[in-house]
Amino acid sequence: MSSRPDDATEKAGMPPHPTLTAYYSSAEERQAVVNGLFDDSARYYDWICRMMSAGTGSRYRREVLWRAGLRPGMRLLDVATGTGLVAREALVILGEGRQVVGLDPSAGMLGECHKVIPGRLVRGVGEALPFRDRQFDVLSMGYALRHVPDLALAFREYHRVLTSGGRVVIMEIVRPRSRLGVFALRLLLKHALPLLTRIGTGSVRAETLMRYYWETVVNSVPPQVVLDALRRAGFDSVEQRRLGFVLSEYVGTRP
Repeated sequence: MSSRPDDATEKAGMPPHPTLTAYYSSAEERQAVVNGLFDDSARYYDWICRMMSAGTGSRYRREVLWRAGLRPGMRLLDVATGTGLVAREALVILGEGRQVVGLDPSAGMLGECHKVIPGRLVRGVGEALPFRDRQFDVLSMGYALRHVPDLALAFREYHRVLTSGGRVVIMEIVRPRSRLGVFALRLLLKHALPLLTRIGTGSVRAETLMRYYWETVVNSVPPQVVLDALRRAGFDSVEQRRLGFVLSEYVGTRP
């Protein structure tokens, strides 16, 4: 298992976790490898998420967006939209497909998303958003921060495309505070979830994605690093909200 990045590594690029050599040999290979895992697992992804959340994920995502201030008439960018799980809940609040834009680097995930999202979908990465300045009122990201190559670059881009007073909200799974909590999460994410995924989908690639998921969680930088990076990118009113065992929301406002 890789160790966490030290201060020098964070200053050099601010990756959310170290290079995971069991999956790719260098940071340069990372995006292609991760895209491939998501491409190959896209048709199973909604099933996996329903299993992980016991069917409560949609309500939680909608509540997070509402707490972040999303209201009818606003425009939302959902970064790393995947199959559109967060974007779907935004549509419930906004009631207008044209007000939701989804972005993801995985063609496979966007293909699944196209089946359920009437809004605009764009292939791209959060560190180089293909949008003009100050276009969106809210920017969301659901459980994908660990797949961003550089937190500093991504957060500067998020800040750039938000309007004055615009809000960023990032949903993420974080390490529990206690050793017992980490042990329980390891049993769930490292062992039970990959096994259930393999049994339920028959896909070795989907199983591998779930094992990779665990590695990104356990090796992720502490929440304070994320909060500091948001502040350095120019966000105000930055805070982390923890809910229960491992759920976390990072929020911030563009002045």
